[in-house]
Amino acid sequence: MTTSNTTVKPESPLLGRGRGEASYFNLSELSASATAERLAIDNTPPRAAQRMLTILVEQLLDPIRRRYGAPIIVTSGYRCPALNTAVGGVANSHHIVGCAADIIGETHPNPPCEGGDSDIAESQVLPHREDLGGSRALFHLIVQMQREGAIRFTQLIAEKDYRWLHISYVPGMLRNQIIDINTNTVALSESPILEVDYQDSG
Repeated sequence: MTTSNTTVKPESPLLGRGRGEASYFNLSELSASATAERLAIDNTPPRAAQRMLTILVEQLLDPIRRRYGAPIIVTSGYRCPALNTAVGGVANSHHIVGCAADIIGETHPNPPCEGGDSDIAESQVLPHREDLGGSRALFHLIVQMQREGAIRFTQLIAEKDYRWLHISYVPGMLRNQIIDINTNTVALSESPILEVDYQDSG
């Protein structure tokens, strides 16, 4: 977990190639977990998961971070099966294969506590954003980027009160599903937003 998206440890290189543009995320923050540390769980991503995390960064996290213009905190990235169980993730979670991240905008006023399918430290409190609130603004930005054709994703979920966002990129399954728990709505790609029941892919 990080709050800067700028400082990179030498042993944790950036995952995105950047394609001539800035790249922000590293393997350390995409696999960090306070829960794993507390329970002595080895959450080191295997090579296959590292490849998927690199794709996630290149296709989604880096482009979103560049457009957002402020740091994005990864509260939960890769989860080994033991960690996924420990934090209450669903059995088929995209986190297990390195295809998903839970994120918040740096300026979100009330980050979630440990657990609840996220892994941010309870003590971390960030300043309030004047407009929509960090993660709510970030959610609307991601939706706008998808509508513009700038990005594609498998699933985007705005959790309750926009406390964090879940976003995933599964190659071959880019259905652009958008779920806002706060308004009980879901959309697929360019489809109109409808009120429906849904299942969280975790």
